[in-house]
Amino acid sequence: MRILWLKTELLHPVDKGGKIRTYHMLKELKREHQITYLTLDDGSAPSNAAEQASEYCHELIRIPHRTSPKFSVAFYSELALNSLSMLPYAIKKYVSRQMREELVRQVSLGRHNVVVCDFLAPAGNVPPNLPCTKILFQHNVEAMIWQRHFQVQSNWLKRKYLRNQWRKMRTFEREASLRFDAVVAVSKEDRETIRREYGIENVFDIPTGVDVDFFRPSRSSSEEPNNLVFTGSMDWLPNEDGVRYFTEEIMPQIRREIPKVTLTIVGRNPYPGLLELSRRDKSITVTGRVDDVRPYIEKASAYIVPLRIGGGTRLKIYEAMAMEKAVISTTVGAEGLPVKNREELILADTNESFAQAVIRVLRDQKFASELGQRAARTVRERFGWHQVAEDFARICERTLSLTSTKALVTGNETLEPASSR
Repeated sequence: MRILWLKTELLHPVDKGGKIRTYHMLKELKREHQITYLTLDDGSAPSNAAEQASEYCHELIRIPHRTSPKFSVAFYSELALNSLSMLPYAIKKYVSRQMREELVRQVSLGRHNVVVCDFLAPAGNVPPNLPCTKILFQHNVEAMIWQRHFQVQSNWLKRKYLRNQWRKMRTFEREASLRFDAVVAVSKEDRETIRREYGIENVFDIPTGVDVDFFRPSRSSSEEPNNLVFTGSMDWLPNEDGVRYFTEEIMPQIRREIPKVTLTIVGRNPYPGLLELSRRDKSITVTGRVDDVRPYIEKASAYIVPLRIGGGTRLKIYEAMAMEKAVISTTVGAEGLPVKNREELILADTNESFAQAVIRVLRDQKFASELGQRAARTVRERFGWHQVAEDFARICERTLSLTSTKALVTGNETLEPASSR
């Protein structure tokens, strides 16, 4: 197949869940298929990111595009102005006339069999009647994330704004999804949500994968007693909410029984309030972006995923499991992953139960070790990236076959003489 892949960013540095999933899938797909990567580029990627794109595509097309940094004056101005737009902010900020024109030009050249829109964000640049096979790759059900945002928000003004964003996103996500020939989700739960909420029949799901060779304990460093770790991009609202929830509601309960508990938060663009918290509380370390999360996971005694908001699946859980760590997560945090409570991880959905689960893992090293070992066996046996990419390619090929047949039938009907109708 000749695949035209649409994205809103270059993949390097490969430092967040969506990038990781796309990067590993494209590396595998590139072995047997021709990949053209058409992306917006706001200039924030490292200078060698374009050169490194050869790892996952044969051809790179970059479209210059400006986005305002989070927490800047321009960012808040855009949020306010978005109240006048029909599109949610998370879509509006990536609308690009130049990308739309280049997409139309590429398709008109007849060089590609399939167009894949990676995440919902680039979909605002896909014309409704683009004459080719189109697949939407949904890492999350975006409307569900925004719905959960406003449901957990206590500030009435923020709650009102987030509710408005949810309604816009739900409308856009439904209308955009219907324009594609197929939608690919990353869990059975998301697949059924898309089918139920948006009335789309041609929905598939692929599993989440992990690089089981890369994520493996080095045995070069020992665990730090009572150290917890959280990894994830801190400019993603569900992660920010989860860390706030843990530090404000859960960690104080743990500290009452284990006074020396520490927390390391690893991820790019930590929000200002978290940096201030780490300055006041020396038991909390905030690293910002790091080149390699493995040393931080390896030295921790447990890995936490206290998410209350989310969609799709959390790659971070599989990474921690492959590193043989005991994982404590909310049900939302582990949503969509075929893992069993108290077999490969512990699920806890109240601040009290989450705190008690962490306390047990920190106090019972044998229990924590057995939990981590079972988790590692599960991901190594079942969730490598090669199989995930094969599943995705089969969906593309099936959709291409169906749309080609449909076009042929439509063409034949158009060419039939009037007397035969």
